[in-house]
Amino acid sequence: MTKLFKHLLLATSILSAPVFANAQDWEPPGPIKLLIGFAAGGGADTQARLVAQGIEERYGWTILPEQVEGNSGLSLAAQLTSEPADGTAIGMVVSETLTYSALAAGDPELQLDQFTSLATTASFELGLVAMTGSAYDSWDKVVAAAEGGEAVRFGVASDRQADVAWLFGQSVGLDFNIVPVQGGAGVMNGLRGGDLDVGWVAGAQSKAVQQGEMVNIVSGISQKLGDSPDAPTITDLGGEYLLDGYFMFIAPGGLDPSARAALGSAIADVLNDPESEANQLVESGFGGADVLTGEDVDARMLELNEEAEALLSAANES
Repeated sequence: MTKLFKHLLLATSILSAPVFANAQDWEPPGPIKLLIGFAAGGGADTQARLVAQGIEERYGWTILPEQVEGNSGLSLAAQLTSEPADGTAIGMVVSETLTYSALAAGDPELQLDQFTSLATTASFELGLVAMTGSAYDSWDKVVAAAEGGEAVRFGVASDRQADVAWLFGQSVGLDFNIVPVQGGAGVMNGLRGGDLDVGWVAGAQSKAVQQGEMVNIVSGISQKLGDSPDAPTITDLGGEYLLDGYFMFIAPGGLDPSARAALGSAIADVLNDPESEANQLVESGFGGADVLTGEDVDARMLELNEEAEALLSAANES
């Protein structure tokens, strides 16, 4: 166990002492500011807004969404550190923001132990995606193209995805032309426009895959993809590093335990209700609700942080 992991485990254990409260036992002292770290109108933005809408309808709380994009979610995280830790300021990011991105940035004010994890909403259904019918719509075709001397254009939407793509290529003896783009939508647009051959997408590809426009040729996570159970995982093919992660809500560090339990419970109530629009969205576009709160989300974040630390170390040594 690394020193950093031990430090985070101690800090998070203190913050996650059992509190048996639910959304009915706590009232926010004012409107809740919801910072959203994703582009307006995209799937993740819609997910955040539908959860907020569901909470307002159930509990009568007022939630005011606000876009804070940029720097892999760290711009949002930086703003959240200046907000009150009383439940009136929360944010939606991906777990990568407080693990890989925070570790890479090195700012002690933006590390995992400076925030309160409230709840995950959905886990990544992250696949290596290609256009159906293209010269790269199976892993075997990608290997043949690369071994034939083609510079396969590999779209990535974050530094973490770029590191995993690079290390994956090194593991299987292939050199990819890694192309950074803006978000999963940027990868999909690049595939459609012929500017990319393959690329990582973390769930937004689901509809295109279900409709036969695109195909997941490899799973980038530890599990098989729900839409493409026959696609091999990275580790099946010899890769070592994975891209597991979550969409999630966070709050400033030191959040009152009752507020934390109530907010987490409210988010879970909305996402786990099959009748809610938020639930229907994550079922159709994100592989279904995967809600972790309290000690469970703390433990999972610590695992992801340790994995990110190992990935950064390997990437820096390569």
